[in-house]
Amino acid sequence: MKLEKMGEFFDARLEGYDDHQLNCIVSAREFYPFTARQLPNHPNAKILDLGCGTGLELEEYFRIQPTAQVTGIDLAPGMLNTLKQKFPQQHLTLLCGSYFTLPFPAVAFDAAVSVESLHHFTKEEKIPLYQKVRKALQPNGYFLITDYFSLSNTEEEEHRATLERLKAEQGLDPHTFYHYDTPLTVEHEIEALTAAGFSNVQVLGSWGATHTLKAIY
Repeated sequence: MKLEKMGEFFDARLEGYDDHQLNCIVSAREFYPFTARQLPNHPNAKILDLGCGTGLELEEYFRIQPTAQVTGIDLAPGMLNTLKQKFPQQHLTLLCGSYFTLPFPAVAFDAAVSVESLHHFTKEEKIPLYQKVRKALQPNGYFLITDYFSLSNTEEEEHRATLERLKAEQGLDPHTFYHYDTPLTVEHEIEALTAAGFSNVQVLGSWGATHTLKAIY
């Protein structure tokens, strides 16, 4: 398979993306609304959404809390344009770029959320990102991650090894993000969150390999 840069991969599949996510991923019609219902339910709640895409997790959330103020980050400009068109009346601040490199304002958000985005990165890459997320949260803030995970260390290692092999075979920059799923195990995800300074991590829901984690400041 030919690897594609992360943002280009998603924009190339923009047409039909929502349908694919909702109908081809097991239990997606359950875990997107479930995640939304775990977000703060008070007026003008401030939310940071990492890898927001077309906002599938926000559809339910804006029904629950239409005054929420959401800052969404994504590498794919087409996804962000679609998101803006979906919610023209909502308070959205959309940033096109990598959540690894874009700065986050300190002590600014009631909660952060990421759905089906973080399964492309290593534990070592995630720890400094999660430290940045924690510092962006207000006291008593929390971080929700809904994603799918490897079911064993062996599976996790095989995914990563395949990606590195493909990058080497195709002569690609080892430091550029290319689309290939390399999910951690739940245990390694929790270790990354704990290493980043979150005091408590809970599993709120599970749908096969997909889990919702809540990391509390």
